[in-house]
Amino acid sequence: MQAQHRKPWGNSYAVIQFTVTFGKGAGPTCGFRDAVQFRLVEGIAMTLSFYVQEGRMAIKDVKFEPVDAGPNSILSPDRLLSRGLGVRSIVFMVVAGAAPMTAVVAGWPVVVSASGSTGGPLFFLIATAILFLFAVGFTRMTPFVKNAGAFYSYIQTGLGRGVGMGAATFALGTYLLLFLALCSYLGSAAQTTVHDLGGPDLPWWLCSLVLMATCGALAYRDVELSAKVLGVVLVIETVVLLAVNIGVIVHGGAEGLSGDSLSPARLGEGVPPLGVMFAFFSFIGFEATAVFRNEARDPDRTIPRATYIAVIGVGIFYTFTAWALQAGVGSSQIVEAATNDPTSIVVGLAGQYVSPLLATLLQVFLITSLFACILTFQNVLTRYLFTLGTQGVLPSGLGAIHPRHHAPSRAALIVSVVAIALLGVEAIIGLDPVTQAYTWFSGSATLGIVVLMALTSLAVIVFFRRNAHNKKVWGTLLAPALALLGLGGIVFLVLQNFGLLVGGDLAAGILLALMAALFLGGVTTALVMRSKRPATYAALIPASSSSEERSTAS
Repeated sequence: MQAQHRKPWGNSYAVIQFTVTFGKGAGPTCGFRDAVQFRLVEGIAMTLSFYVQEGRMAIKDVKFEPVDAGPNSILSPDRLLSRGLGVRSIVFMVVAGAAPMTAVVAGWPVVVSASGSTGGPLFFLIATAILFLFAVGFTRMTPFVKNAGAFYSYIQTGLGRGVGMGAATFALGTYLLLFLALCSYLGSAAQTTVHDLGGPDLPWWLCSLVLMATCGALAYRDVELSAKVLGVVLVIETVVLLAVNIGVIVHGGAEGLSGDSLSPARLGEGVPPLGVMFAFFSFIGFEATAVFRNEARDPDRTIPRATYIAVIGVGIFYTFTAWALQAGVGSSQIVEAATNDPTSIVVGLAGQYVSPLLATLLQVFLITSLFACILTFQNVLTRYLFTLGTQGVLPSGLGAIHPRHHAPSRAALIVSVVAIALLGVEAIIGLDPVTQAYTWFSGSATLGIVVLMALTSLAVIVFFRRNAHNKKVWGTLLAPALALLGLGGIVFLVLQNFGLLVGGDLAAGILLALMAALFLGGVTTALVMRSKRPATYAALIPASSSSEERSTAS
């Protein structure tokens, strides 16, 4: 049995570890062991070794030594993070990142109009199946990935340091683009809502700035505070959308209630692949469960459970909501309605089947949904920077832990400063927050996340083929291979329609070149590290993983 106690002591920490070893008998056979270690100043620690014999503790040794800042150190930064997140808190964080209200109000009409099909609910079900297959391999590998780098950590462990570092810079750029896209859209939506409710006509960028500053303040503090805020927002979103669904069911819909929209026959009308692609976009955010690994209680169990709950729960909710809303409009009219008036179709259904007040509230809660979304991705970006800081890839200061909040506050501050600066550039050069900034950046980020997921599935397959940890074929080969096939199909569809997603072929070319440069920049960084800083390069994959993975570390 092992235990650990952390106590803040000014700007230092006392960390106590002890071990009890049980033999074949009823009690401990070798008593307590190990040390009390104090960080006296930056880089210096005092270690007080002791032993317990016959109920009495005796000091064995006192020594002063440099502190190992690596991931396996007793004073490693990630061991000083708050570890209070349970399954429920992580589910709130990542489902709020998927922004159900936004996905339904803004995303569902696009699924219908782009596919030209009445099979919207079926497309959400197919997307859920692909993500479930991805989650099987993703969670099976979780115990072997010990840091908060999420996708890039999995890719690095499975495919090696070079590809992993390329994935790290690619992921940073991807999530930063997504963060900027959402902040831009949020500012525009907040501007419109404030004006429609009788308020002043504020600049969109001012609305974005205020909400980003609030988001940054929450991310600066203990992650549990963010989880509580996101939990409240998520409950409100769910209740409001369920109220609309129930209203439609109680009134019997426009043409009656039917399960026809879930029939496989719907795959024969319109352009189903586009429907599946846009349905898949509505799930982006759930994959962030692993980012909070170092702040989770018992992460080897918490992360897989949270991942499955998020995927299955969101999938069922989206499918049910798409079915109910389609019944509200009527299958014979749904494609035309979603094409002609995609922005207000859900608001109109809320007013028609429940009350005009709920329709107004839905517009307000769309703002809170978007805010919850950017708060989640602020935390995701923060933990990417934190992990790269602790690994020595980025300046080590980014791996600092706030002594009171036990959070990567410095990394959170950097994310806020960089994002606000880039938003300022958007405003100065006059980008439209929706038709340009949101369209360009969200389309690029969507492609980036799907590519990262496909690489992660490949990493799972390679890792378990090269190692004898777990030879159960379903979780280590079949499920990730099927997920890779599905994700590869979505990558193909996104690339085929990338000009449409980002608003033109010129923008598509520029953004694809930028994303390729991000990946190649990371690979180049890894090669330079291998030559100039071999010890740091070797530590990119912790000893606990590298000893298990053998050839994957190269």
